[in-house]
Amino acid sequence: MTPSPQTPRQSLNKAFLKIKPVRSDIERFKAQLAQMLERAIPAESEEFHKNLISDFLKKTGFEPGYYINTKGRNDLVIHNGKNAKSTVGVIIEAKRLANKTEMPGRDNLNTKAFHELILYYLRERISGNNLEIKHLIATNIYEWFIFDAAVFEKAFAQDKKLVHQFEDFEAGRLAGNTTDFFYTQVAAPAVENLKTDIPFTWFDIRDLEKSLAGNNEIDESRIIALYKLLSPGHLLKQPFVNDSNSLDKRFYSELLHIIGLQETKQGSKKLIGRADPENRNPASLIENAIVQLDSLDMISRLENPGRFGDSYSERLFNVALELAITWINRILFLKLLEAQLISYHKDDRSYSFLTNEKIRDFDDLNSLFFQVLARKADERGEDVNAAFQHVPYLNSSLFEPSALEHETLFISNLRDTKKLPLLSATVLKDETGKRRNGELPALSYLFDFLDAYDFAAEGSATVLEDNKSLINASVLGLIFEKINGYKEGSFFTPGFITMYMSRETIRRAVVQKFNEAKGWQCRDLDELYNKINDRNEANDIINSLKIVDPAVGSGHFLVSALNEIIAIKNDLDVLQDKNGRRLKNYRVEVENDELMVTDEDGEFFVYNYNSPESRRVQETLFREKQTIIENCLF
Repeated sequence: MTPSPQTPRQSLNKAFLKIKPVRSDIERFKAQLAQMLERAIPAESEEFHKNLISDFLKKTGFEPGYYINTKGRNDLVIHNGKNAKSTVGVIIEAKRLANKTEMPGRDNLNTKAFHELILYYLRERISGNNLEIKHLIATNIYEWFIFDAAVFEKAFAQDKKLVHQFEDFEAGRLAGNTTDFFYTQVAAPAVENLKTDIPFTWFDIRDLEKSLAGNNEIDESRIIALYKLLSPGHLLKQPFVNDSNSLDKRFYSELLHIIGLQETKQGSKKLIGRADPENRNPASLIENAIVQLDSLDMISRLENPGRFGDSYSERLFNVALELAITWINRILFLKLLEAQLISYHKDDRSYSFLTNEKIRDFDDLNSLFFQVLARKADERGEDVNAAFQHVPYLNSSLFEPSALEHETLFISNLRDTKKLPLLSATVLKDETGKRRNGELPALSYLFDFLDAYDFAAEGSATVLEDNKSLINASVLGLIFEKINGYKEGSFFTPGFITMYMSRETIRRAVVQKFNEAKGWQCRDLDELYNKINDRNEANDIINSLKIVDPAVGSGHFLVSALNEIIAIKNDLDVLQDKNGRRLKNYRVEVENDELMVTDEDGEFFVYNYNSPESRRVQETLFREKQTIIENCLF
């Protein structure tokens, strides 16, 4: 058996690691961690230290949702529910600080504490038929050894000889019936004879004592990783909110309100349409646009008005809806861009540009669209260049006037003076933290509403300082496919489905491609990995894949396919830069439908233009995406 220790950061699900914890939760965790260290006394009993661990876990996220107590001979267990009737999810073996001989070591797991975990695991798993054990822990408060139950399942529960000896021991059929007999005569030889690696997470809290006192960014990163490692999300493998898979209903509802839409249920379907007459407000984007379309007689000037409906009112609404979606699409794209600019420049708020100070009315917004984003800096007027000096030129059709805008209205045609009542369940808060009420000009409302969310969800794990909900590009795709497809009943496929289908189908297709091209008979990527000796040829074979999504909506499925192909290249060790150098010190994988790039220490890759190595990685990923998009995705 070979012990294989990992750091907390290396052990965590990368999508879970990226989620920003709330500042108050991190500060409470640090305080409880420091308190547990302060109260630990080497001369005290095992029972004393077990209680310290129990109190620490209860106060840092497990209480009241998950019951913690002893169970039988187990020092401590964490249940999967609120009471002792629920199944055991985590088994903890606690040792006193002075008892160093029984604790495992990073290079030697074959000790009494590990043997005890084996016995308690087999009792839960075999005798109790508990299939919901998630983790096992051995700790003396300072050192922590955390094992995934899947490792124990493979190494011990599936060891027929060990299970037979365990059952005989429990039935009193062996030469000895004490637990020490089981540890030395049954568990120890089984561990000694293991032929596989035993991965586990190891850390020593004493290494973090300085981190608990300081505000250094690196120190805090370590605290965040430990906070997540010792949370129900990890230890009990609880599901966690992931923007790419879930709709933020509050964001969605208030956005519909500002646009002038509402969602209604008809049978099993949820349909989006114009707000009911009693709920309509002339300041919403759609109602504002409808008034202008009607007063300027724009519908009669359309080249083919019939494509927007049969009746005049239907055409008014559908034209206004298409215009509103175009405008909101641009604004939300810019909100993501703004968040990335601020994040890239170390939270420098001077890079924000979607503000009431810089954009006072719909005319200013129109100027941003077409006089700033659609033009290079040296082609812009002096006035807009001064106000939006940090906004880059975007060579994108999104910031070219649409055909419908040319035929009807630009956003500058909307009235600025109208005010929109705040949604009763608005996310906006006043200075005292209470929900705001009253009304605001629609554009001010929109900017304040967007500013109440965090659009900088991408990047390394940091702390959410002001408790803002995260919004990323994937959830925006979900929202707009719901709005755009309200008539056709189109369905946004959740990320866990697109990720699963991409992984299952594309990996098989890659193996098949290699077998056909090389005459091999490989069954999976592992066998393929051992046969590849020409990385350039391997890339050519993978790039010959053809993946078609005939019903493409937001492009979500094809993005999942793109991510999966890059992850496959990494798994096959053929991901290389333009000079043929491998990205050998990086791990590229798909977690929760997002492409995650981490270094050998488990740190997220963050682009740094001043670093040649960082530029090499960024350019490689960009080049790979461009190649795959141009050759493989249709």
